[in-house]
Formats: sequence, C-alpha cells, structure tokens
Amino acid sequence: MSYKINLLLTLIMSVQITFSQNVTTFFDESNIFLNEYVSNGKVDYTAIKENPEKLNNLLMLANNSIVSEKDALVYQSFWINSYNLAVIKGIIDNYPLKSPLDKAGFFDGIEYDIAGKSITLNDIEHKLLRAKFNDARFHFVLVCGAIGCPPLIKDAYLPNTLDAQMETQTKIALNGSFLKVNTKKKRVQASEIMKWYKEDFTMHGMTEIDFINKYRTEKIPKNYKLTYFTYNWNLNKQ
Repeated sequence: MSYKINLLLTLIMSVQITFSQNVTTFFDESNIFLNEYVSNGKVDYTAIKENPEKLNNLLMLANNSIVSEKDALVYQSFWINSYNLAVIKGIIDNYPLKSPLDKAGFFDGIEYDIAGKSITLNDIEHKLLRAKFNDARFHFVLVCGAIGCPPLIKDAYLPNTLDAQMETQTKIALNGSFLKVNTKKKRVQASEIMKWYKEDFTMHGMTEIDFINKYRTEKIPKNYKLTYFTYNWNLNKQ
C-alpha cells in the first residue's frame, strides 16, 4: 500500500516539476521570440506569418504550463506574456489586417488554449488579471495589437523584473504618447484607455490626474481639465 502511495506522490511531483519547467521554458522562449520579431514597439507580422512555427510552439508551451495566483509574480508575468502572444496569434491567423477590430470577436470571441483553459483575450485581461489584482499598470503592458496601445517591448515580462518593467512602461506611456498637454488651454488629453477603465485609475481616492502625476516627470496641475483623444486602432505592424 505504501509503495502505491509513494508511486503516486512521485508521479504528482514529476508532473509539477514538468509544468514548472514548461513555465521557465515559456519565459525563455518568449524572450527569444520577442527579441526577434519586435522593434520599437512594432511587430514584424509578415515574417511571423511566413514562419509561424515558433509562435505556435510558444503557445503550446503556454498550454502545457500551470501557474498559481499564490505565486503572484509568476502568475502575472505568465498571463501578460500569454495575452501579448495570443494577440499576435490572432492577427497572424487573420493576416493581413488593418486593425484587430477587422476580425469579429477578436477580443471576446476567439478562444486560445492556455494553461489548460480555453480562454479569450478579454478573459485574460478582465478575469485573470484586473479582477484579481488591483493594479492599473496592467493597461500599460497588455498590448492589443493597435498603435493606440502601449508599445510592445522586445523582452518577455519575467517574475524577477516584472514590477520594474511595469513601472517603466507606465512612466513611458504617461510621459509620452498617452497624454497630450496644452498649457495655454490648461487642458490634458489622455488615451481613451483612461476613460474606458476610469475605475482602475481612481482607486484609493485618487483622481486620474493624481495617478498620472505618480509617473509624470513634469506634473500636471490639478486644475487642468481632463479630456480624451480618439484611440488609434490601426495595426502596430513594422
């Protein structure tokens, strides 16, 4: 009887080690893939379309991985990378596209097999990340395949560097293309992302300008009027 229990425990441990190795390999291979196909925030979709095996293998690795919320940094890094890669997969499967919105159900209909789940992009963003972790910085690292999104970096998000990477990308966005400041009119225009997810940027009694000023080098005066500029859904292709 004890032999069977020991055998079962050995099998369970073997499976856990395999899943853990898959996650590590997924991070490593994601880093290699992004380094090869991403430059200045833009993706070389044409090259990936011509040779999709690397991307398909990456998503197979993702599906054979298991992550737990208990290890929050691994979990968040895994799902951020999975989201960004699934976006690329969705575009490649329907390429050429002028915009991800050209494909019906791109965010809420198409399902991807990841970590043993059949899941949409919206499920990853809203159910697995936003709903579980109160962190508005997700909006600056989840890249939807459009020019209006934050830039896709050419490195994978990794557990040991995740917080620093999220801080950096949020600062880049809020000191760059996500804001248009008009000092004469005392007005600041923000990306519509800040309109769509206002509740994320006003947590803990903050205003949107309070959130912006956490990351801005040149602070926005609190008496400035905040409006939003139209989101650019054109594809972020090289």
